[in-house]
Amino acid sequence: MKFHRRVLISVTACAIGVFAVSVHADNSQQDKMTSCNADAKAKNLSGDDRKAFMKTCLSAAPPPAAPVNSQQQKMKDCNASAKTQALTGDARKQFMSNCLKGS
Repeated sequence: MKFHRRVLISVTACAIGVFAVSVHADNSQQDKMTSCNADAKAKNLSGDDRKAFMKTCLSAAPPPAAPVNSQQQKMKDCNASAKTQALTGDARKQFMSNCLKGS
């Protein structure tokens, strides 16, 4: 009898774990569904047009993260170099100015 309880408890714990992972994974799809529904409603779509829009919207990949532009990357690189050289005050200002200009 004790063995059956342990098995039942183990199976229940596994099921709860799988359910928790499943619920977490579904949230992004639910968010996408909510967003697509709102877009379709805003466009006053219905019937086949709505179905086609929803299919396209739900299968679309999320937008890519914004790339760091070259000026931002240059600033990061110059800051890292100034830090490595332990520059402070006027010396750091002069270094950063020259570095950002490309000198």
